[in-house]
Amino acid sequence: MEIELRRITKRFGHFAAVKDVGLHIRPGEVLGLLGENGAGKSTLMNVLCGLYAPTSGEIVIDGRPVTFAGPGEAINAGIGMVHQHFMLIPVFTVAENVVLGVEPTGRIDHLDLARARGQVRKINDAYGLEVDPDALIETLPVGVQQRVEIIKVLFRSADLVIFDEPTAVLTPQEVVEFFEIVKSLRDSGKAIVFITHKLGEIRQIADRIAVLRRGEIVGQAEHPDAVSEAELAEMMVGRPVSFDVDKKPYQPGPPMLAVKNLTVLRGNDEIAVDNVSLIVHSAEIVGIAGVQGNGQSALVEALTGLTHVSGGSVTFNGQDITQASTRERHRLGFAHIPEDRQRTGLIPAFTIAENMVLDSYYDDRFSKGPNMLWDVVNTAAAHAVVDFDVRTSSVFDAVDTLSGGNQQKLIAAREMSRDTDLLIASQPTRGLDVGSIEYIHSRIAQARDEGDGVLIVSSELDEILALSDRILVMFKGRIVAEFDGATADKGTIGLAMAGRY
Repeated sequence: MEIELRRITKRFGHFAAVKDVGLHIRPGEVLGLLGENGAGKSTLMNVLCGLYAPTSGEIVIDGRPVTFAGPGEAINAGIGMVHQHFMLIPVFTVAENVVLGVEPTGRIDHLDLARARGQVRKINDAYGLEVDPDALIETLPVGVQQRVEIIKVLFRSADLVIFDEPTAVLTPQEVVEFFEIVKSLRDSGKAIVFITHKLGEIRQIADRIAVLRRGEIVGQAEHPDAVSEAELAEMMVGRPVSFDVDKKPYQPGPPMLAVKNLTVLRGNDEIAVDNVSLIVHSAEIVGIAGVQGNGQSALVEALTGLTHVSGGSVTFNGQDITQASTRERHRLGFAHIPEDRQRTGLIPAFTIAENMVLDSYYDDRFSKGPNMLWDVVNTAAAHAVVDFDVRTSSVFDAVDTLSGGNQQKLIAAREMSRDTDLLIASQPTRGLDVGSIEYIHSRIAQARDEGDGVLIVSSELDEILALSDRILVMFKGRIVAEFDGATADKGTIGLAMAGRY
């Protein structure tokens, strides 16, 4: 399948999300579509998938102009999209999710699940996906759930597969496996569009690259090696981007957060955090590296009061807060950027302004008794949106109208606009483009330089190395290694992350 997008424009009211875009998509090729948050990447692909009708322009498939009245017609034309946020029913099996809406039936229209399982196995074998058709979605890790989404698309005979920010929630190991799947699809003759903001990944997986900025194509590369990461970053953002974090010389102050022999159990009474001790000083950034799923999430939840501690203690500025509530820690000066922005960071149906005060609506700044001071809230939200470059037309828009990256920036704006002493940030730049990462990193460094203690948990090892004064490595719930951030070696840290240090 060969596709041309000719002068596609998509407007929402007076706002042009996509402007006069032309793009050529070829079979047997991975087209990397690169752009910062809010650049129009997803909107453009939603036009191609029939979710949006273009305001102007045309879609041409194999030389023939087409129009789609809805996504069903695009699917029938051979276009499939794996969205950034998966669309799976947790309590259904893999096979049930794959055939949902196009269920194979047997005699007297009974659902033929055996046939569905067989079709899933056939796709598994063809592309090396290795997914159990009978597994419940809720039992599968994120990387395997993504494979189910791919099987759904292939089950509907897609010749063009669009991946929207496909690695945003994957571990480094899952990314490697996912790239092999993409290459397998490409080599089978599928046309692939790979939407991302990650420069290293796009140069690794794409055959061609197109860059969107503020809804317009601003550059293309016929081969990834023809352009550097710095050049791509400048095309994306419209200015040179620094990949280095500017910090004052490391001069830590007194201990601020002290964790001693901390133990946290999962719901099934398995140990998630195993006798962990650590210290975060004022004017210090401590980074925790590790493959996701080795206790980092449970540790952060325990430190922020979101989960019960089974043993050990947590002290903040000399005060025992082991049993303190989340609100009490917030009042003491905690800021928390959670790892899952949709489940624990935001309420998608609430407005941007409402989300900006989710954890501080009771402060005297924003309320008097039971009455909210909405003028103050709206003004504060407007300032934060500008400071953190959250792309939106109004603070009265619902959060679910924002791209994933802009939702992440909104959380960072909420937590880092307050006067705090300690920042605990879990995956703080997940889903952000290089320009936004540069800004968030500068704000984290600024907090440290002003005397705050900072604890960073990230699956991006480059981020840990760029920010941290000290690096701790977690493996199977324990701290297994500690490194000086200034001299740490990426390979050695990687060995520790794999439990081989």
